[in-house]
Amino acid sequence: MRPLNAQIRLDNLRHNYQTLKNIHGNKLLAVVKANAYGHGAVRCAHALADMADGFAVASIEEAVELRENGIENPILLLEGVFEAKEYALVDQYRLWPAVCSQWQLEALLHHEWQAPVKVWLKMDSGMHRAGFFPHNYAAAYTALKQNPNVAEIVKFSHFACADDPESGMTEIQLEAFDLGCEGLEGEESLANSAAMLRFPEARRDWGRAGIALYGASPLGGSDERLKPVMRLSTRVFGERVLQPHSPVGYGAVFYTQKSTRVGLIACGYADGYPRHAPTGTPVAVGTHRSRLIGRISMDMMTIELDVSQEGIGDEVELWGDTVNINEVAAAAGTIAYELLCNVKRAKFTYYE
Repeated sequence: MRPLNAQIRLDNLRHNYQTLKNIHGNKLLAVVKANAYGHGAVRCAHALADMADGFAVASIEEAVELRENGIENPILLLEGVFEAKEYALVDQYRLWPAVCSQWQLEALLHHEWQAPVKVWLKMDSGMHRAGFFPHNYAAAYTALKQNPNVAEIVKFSHFACADDPESGMTEIQLEAFDLGCEGLEGEESLANSAAMLRFPEARRDWGRAGIALYGASPLGGSDERLKPVMRLSTRVFGERVLQPHSPVGYGAVFYTQKSTRVGLIACGYADGYPRHAPTGTPVAVGTHRSRLIGRISMDMMTIELDVSQEGIGDEVELWGDTVNINEVAAAAGTIAYELLCNVKRAKFTYYE
C-alpha cells in the first residue's frame, strides 16, 4: 500500500472549536465548506455536532450531504443559492440562506415558503465581491423584514484584509458596516478566523471559524492556542548516496554540495503537494527536521537524509506537529488553505 497518510485528529478539531468560541465570546459557526477544507465534512461535522452552534457551507450540495448524514445543527449557505429553484431545497432541509444580490432577494421573496426562514443578509462593506452596497442595504433589509416568511435577519459582511497587519482595510470595513446597519435591529456576524484573532470589535453575535478551526493560523506562522488537525505523512521507500556536484530530479535544478544521502518518498503534486515547493522546504524524518531537495515529481519527491540511522521505512511528516503547514505554504508561495484543500490520493485515518 502506498504509504501516504492523512491523519485527522478530531480531538484537536474539538479543541480548536472551543478555543475559538472562547476567544469570540458568542455563537460560532464551524465552516466545513470544501469538504471541511480537505478534512472530510461529514466526519468533522459529526465530531462537532454536540458543541457547534451551527455549520457553514458554500453550496446546497454540501448542505444536503450533511443533512442526509444526520447533521441537525443549523447550516448556513455562505453564498446563498445559485438558482431560484434551490430555495425549495433550502425550505426542505431547513437551511439558512445568505442573500448577497438583488436577484437572490427577489427570488426569496417570491418563493412559497413552507416554514419561516432565517436569512443572512450580506453587505459589501468594501471587499467588492458580493453583497449589497451600504447605501442599498437598508432597502434590502426592509424588504425582508416586511415579508411574513422571513423569521429573522442576520446582518453580515466579509473582510478582505483581516489577515494583513499592515492594512487599514478592516477598520474601514467595520465603519462602513456599522454605518450601513445603523437603526437596523437583529444579530450580526463579521469575524472570520483572522478577524476573530486580531479584531475584538469584529466579534459580534456570530463568528465564522474557517482555517483556524483546522489548526492553521490565518495570520501566518504558528499560534500555540491552535492544534493542527491534519498530519500528512509518508515513508522513505528508496535511498541512494550521491557524490558532490550530482544533480537531483527533473530539470537538474539542484546539485549536491557534498556527499549526500537522498531519500525518496511517496508524495508528489498529483497528491496535492505544491509542485513549486523549492529545495529547502521543511519536512521531518521522525522528529528530526530535514528538507526537500530537487523538484517535486508527480508521485515522488526527494529529501535529504542527515542522520545515519534514517532510511528506508522511516516516516516523513510533510506537515503536522513538527512542520507547521504555514512553513510549507510560505516556501511554496501559497497559503495553508490551498494545501489542505488539495490533498488527495492519501489514506485518511480519523482519530476521535
